[in-house]
Amino acid sequence: MDDQALIKKAVNGDKNAFEALLQEIYDPMFKMAFKYCGNRQDAEDITQDACVKLARHIGSFRFKSAFSSWVFRMVINCANDFYRARKPETALENKHLCAAKADAETNTYAGEILAQVRTLPENEKTALLLVLSEGFTHAEAADIMDCKESTVSWYIHEARKKLGVKEAKERSHG
Repeated sequence: MDDQALIKKAVNGDKNAFEALLQEIYDPMFKMAFKYCGNRQDAEDITQDACVKLARHIGSFRFKSAFSSWVFRMVINCANDFYRARKPETALENKHLCAAKADAETNTYAGEILAQVRTLPENEKTALLLVLSEGFTHAEAADIMDCKESTVSWYIHEARKKLGVKEAKERSHG
């Protein structure tokens, strides 16, 4: 059964189709949550919340956007809700000290970069992760973030400035 047929069955209430679909998308959901927060336990909690939300709301998916876009938006919303529900000092601690709590995966150069990305404002971080890490186009990221494509481009530009990443044009002229 192809993914579209599986999604349609799940949307129409087929529990077996939903379980099969969840098995396919759980890992990408977890990876996005982990990249977003940098803490394995928090990523597991966020992914669980997103799975529960997905189960409750899958019937509302209307095929107006890609299913993956819809699911990633749900994961990002759950991550934001997860941190908003914490005390401000706990959220601040997670935001700035995530590298100290991270496991071996984030002790690499890529992990250090992700730790820097996590300190960015929410929209810049989300746009950067969706486009550069997950491979979404600016248009797809705009759909996930519910904003204009030009806004995603601006968020990425601002994030790169804050991270000290020069644009390809600047490197070739400088």
